[in-house]
Amino acid sequence: MKRRTFLQQAAGWAFVGRLGTVAMSDGRSGRPAGPGRPVFVYNNWSAYDELSDKVVQTEALAMRELQEILRLRRQGVQIDYYVMDAFWFDKHGGYRVWHREHWPNGPDGWLKACLDNKIIPGMWFSTNLIATHDGRFLEPVSEWLDSVGTDPNILSLFEGGYLAHLAETLQLWYDKGVRLFKFDFAYFEAVTKASKDKFSPEEIKEKNKTAFMHMLQQFRIRHPDVLITGYNGFGGDMENTYTPFRRTVDPRWLETFDTLYCGDPRFSDVPMMNIWRSQDNYSDHMARQFEFNGLPLRRIDNCAFMIGKTGTCYYRAGHAWKGMLLLELARGGWMNVYHGNLELLSDEDARWFARAQRLYHGMQQADGISSFGAVPGSGRPYGFKATDARGSIFTVVNPSQEISSVALSFAKNGSRILYADGGFKPTVKDKRLILGTEQMAVVGTGAYADESYLLGTDPTVRIPLTQQRMDVDFRTAGAGMISGVAYPLRGKDIRIVLQQFGPDGFPYRSWGGAPPNGKKMDTLIGISARQEGRVLPLYIEYDKMIWSGLSWAAGELRQGSFVPALPVEITCHTKEQQPLRLEARVYAVGY
Repeated sequence: MKRRTFLQQAAGWAFVGRLGTVAMSDGRSGRPAGPGRPVFVYNNWSAYDELSDKVVQTEALAMRELQEILRLRRQGVQIDYYVMDAFWFDKHGGYRVWHREHWPNGPDGWLKACLDNKIIPGMWFSTNLIATHDGRFLEPVSEWLDSVGTDPNILSLFEGGYLAHLAETLQLWYDKGVRLFKFDFAYFEAVTKASKDKFSPEEIKEKNKTAFMHMLQQFRIRHPDVLITGYNGFGGDMENTYTPFRRTVDPRWLETFDTLYCGDPRFSDVPMMNIWRSQDNYSDHMARQFEFNGLPLRRIDNCAFMIGKTGTCYYRAGHAWKGMLLLELARGGWMNVYHGNLELLSDEDARWFARAQRLYHGMQQADGISSFGAVPGSGRPYGFKATDARGSIFTVVNPSQEISSVALSFAKNGSRILYADGGFKPTVKDKRLILGTEQMAVVGTGAYADESYLLGTDPTVRIPLTQQRMDVDFRTAGAGMISGVAYPLRGKDIRIVLQQFGPDGFPYRSWGGAPPNGKKMDTLIGISARQEGRVLPLYIEYDKMIWSGLSWAAGELRQGSFVPALPVEITCHTKEQQPLRLEARVYAVGY
């Protein structure tokens, strides 16, 4: 299910003169937008999840994660901020009262504990949405009533009292020590009944936008030490990784927000056996899209590091977290955000985490990171290059199903593989990196080729030592179904990759709903294999309830589960009712 379908669809854009004169920040008054340095932020979303499987945020949960922050910091991990994410507030409190049931003592204990430990508090706010698919999470207080839109689940920003009240609320929390303000769920089409026929839809959107921009810019002028981050509703095509890049981000947001995020972690439209690498690919692609939209990499919050036990992160827990962390750092954003259950990281994990941070921190600070290679959603190799006077660090991904060679451009002689997924051993020869299928590696050159920077391998990620395409002729076998026959190669596993395409030729995502009542993706897009009528056990990783949908399936027949001398009949199917084109590829892989 698309994340936006958790929210009531809204219509309208609306603030008249209750804030007084609002000045545009032009760099001459107040601090220009953008972090002054790389910062490291913990956000407790995905340690709880109130949008899918209803794990609620509580004071006990929040304080537990604060203790985990302190534990990780003792091992060298840098965390500067702690952001309290969505639903900390009481439904009837207008963002000024914390949830009375889940926070019976209010926030003072949490705020004091953060400040006592030199952790800067942050808070989440919905820009103007007040309802999800489950109904209202906020009831308008009296000051908001004349801002309620024709869609009663969104509030106008250019008329009525909502925006002025919100500005006062931000000041209230600033006075209590909050210095990071996260804004989400913006619906600039909001308009009241009184104004609906006075302005065109385009005028309504512009009035809402400029009112909100001016309020935040004025707040920054008064408080140059704040960080303001923008999430859903401020531009970007986030639903897939095949839509051609478009200019969808209003550049004026760069005068308002320090950083813009580029999408909640989800799976790309590049099929992969390792589903977590597909999630990495999504965030890599989105960072490139926002770069295309004119954002410097340092201003992009890639929001990609999310470990946890909830549906919002697909119950990922700590699977393949090392590669996820390295790519979060390598993308060059100065807003380094870590979400979820920090207790999943051991002390040993924390020490590795700290080493990875130190490797990239100086490169981020020097603003010496750039992207290179193919657009990630194309399924071809790409990466991020970090360079300073001492050398370079290349973080490279091969998302394809072929062993690939990637050219590295560096001036200083000498290179070393600092990190790689387990299995296939990458090599660098003549400034070309050889990577296995779906593999990520980090290469240091110059001073960064020193063994002191080694980060080792992640043996939990298994990259095949060999992989070759098998000649399998798939034919239609009924509505929404194709089948073909593969002839195994002795000593090799069989990898099957399936993707479904719509009438427009683009990958087509199926949605089975979110936990706990959603359908697992393997029931919607399926692969099965038989040998002489016997169903063969297929190893898969995509058998999850995925709120963001999936356009592909991947599975492997492992050695010992089939007879090498006999043909294997492979059937692929989709449960979608509309006509879709199914395309399958089969590979012989050796581990």
